[in-house]
Amino acid sequence: MRNKIIIAALGLFSFLNINAQETPNQENPVESKKKLYLKGNALLIPIGVINAGLEYQLSNKFTLQGDILISPWKSFAGHEAQIYMGTIEGRYYFKEAFKGWHIGANISVGAFNIQKPSYWNDNTYVDAQVGIPSQYINSQLYQKGFSFLFGVEGGYQFRLADKWNMDIFAGIGNSQDFYKGYVRGTGERYDSADGYNRSSEWLPYRGGVMISYRLK
Repeated sequence: MRNKIIIAALGLFSFLNINAQETPNQENPVESKKKLYLKGNALLIPIGVINAGLEYQLSNKFTLQGDILISPWKSFAGHEAQIYMGTIEGRYYFKEAFKGWHIGANISVGAFNIQKPSYWNDNTYVDAQVGIPSQYINSQLYQKGFSFLFGVEGGYQFRLADKWNMDIFAGIGNSQDFYKGYVRGTGERYDSADGYNRSSEWLPYRGGVMISYRLK
């Protein structure tokens, strides 16, 4: 399944590159000008998470977006929540670029220092590799590592005012994670893995309400 997502994403990006060369609209030269929007995710600002980027018009219906997500929390509600992620996303608009419904494919790379939700309890930690209870409880433990993510998204973008747009979107994908487990306070490894642990999961890792300002 992961290979199918990668192939689909690469196929979409190749299609974007081909369509970026299409002939400009001769009937309306103003609309043929390539647009560039600066975007910020208003939904995440209240919790102190930064998600901002640029979306550039490749052709009449295709755009390319690059954005970053920064969650700087060493502790959020008692849990480690540091995430740093960069994403490249290709989008297809059914009507025209920056207007109406759109779909897209994306590739992300991230680094994290978090406590997984499955560790938000006081149960005794059991090392899956040796199958015996440890001296630790789950809430003492956190994970640090990096991820590669591949996914798809969909949404709707519309005009708010002159040069201002709103983009409502959501996406899902597969996350390939490589991490090491540590004990809070001491920094020692709690797991018995030789090097990195590895996990793979499907999750809704993109979404929000982007407020966009046209730069050109």
